[in-house]
Amino acid sequence: MDNYNTASVESVTKAVKRKEPKWGQTWREYKKNKYLFFMLIPVLIWYAIFHYGPLYGVLLAFKDFSPRLGIIGSPWVGLDHFKFLFFQSPDFMRIFRNTVLISIYNIVFGFPAPIILALILNEIRSGWFKKIAQSISYVPHFFSWVVLSGIVIVMLSPSEGPVNYLLNMVGIEPIYFLADTDYFRSTLVGTGIWKEIGWGTIIYLAALTGIDPTLYEAAVIDGANRRKQIWYITIPSILPVISIMLILSLGGILNAGFDQIFNLYNPAVYEVADVIDTYVYRAGIVGAQFGLTTAVGLFKNVIGIMLVLGANYVVKKMGQEGVL
Repeated sequence: MDNYNTASVESVTKAVKRKEPKWGQTWREYKKNKYLFFMLIPVLIWYAIFHYGPLYGVLLAFKDFSPRLGIIGSPWVGLDHFKFLFFQSPDFMRIFRNTVLISIYNIVFGFPAPIILALILNEIRSGWFKKIAQSISYVPHFFSWVVLSGIVIVMLSPSEGPVNYLLNMVGIEPIYFLADTDYFRSTLVGTGIWKEIGWGTIIYLAALTGIDPTLYEAAVIDGANRRKQIWYITIPSILPVISIMLILSLGGILNAGFDQIFNLYNPAVYEVADVIDTYVYRAGIVGAQFGLTTAVGLFKNVIGIMLVLGANYVVKKMGQEGVL
């Protein structure tokens, strides 16, 4: 019996020593689920062609591009485009400031909006009313800014718009929302929230359905009212989702919304409405300054990556799940 026990211990010890390396286990998992990975091939091809392939064009940021010579044949200019943007361009700092300010306004006011709406919808006990409210809030998302901008222009018209008509009824002079630098940014943020608030609630409503109902039952037994249940149970339960969405939002902080601004702005509000994307359109598409606008895009992407990494680091330090 002693010999048998000794042999068993030795065999177990040898098996532990011969433990399969981690890469071997991973490869066996790949082989086991090979058909699932085959389904990923079209997605990988799409990303390779439309996301990684165009990275070749980043070379334009360091060249004086000529269509006749092509990207490879065009002469190198090094960091000249970046020097022009940061030290010589009379418009870039104003454009950069506008982009950051509009993006910050969108995050400060627009990011919490779908969370608040999701919490409100979650508290509605009438099923039919909840469905109608959700459907109405989703509708604007499915329209492009080309369509919605026409609606916004009509609604905010100083002469015929219903908004100014109501203001006139209470004795307030007509406001030129889309032609007044004092109101344009607020109008951008407000209409942006109106368009996306419903669609943004989908993720948070899905997160709310995953909360254990027994937590609320225990809170009721302890005497917690609805406000305390939301504050101490609901919000902490969806905090990981909120943190991930915030990280992703910070990554696009320099994407102030080209479609919306391009369809709503005009020369009267260029001072507060002109952003990086509209500048790239005018200089790159209209002015054919491809090297300069590529440098602007590269700068914007580098800032976005830095913000994502920084926000991810801070969120992890706070004990929440990050994206990396």
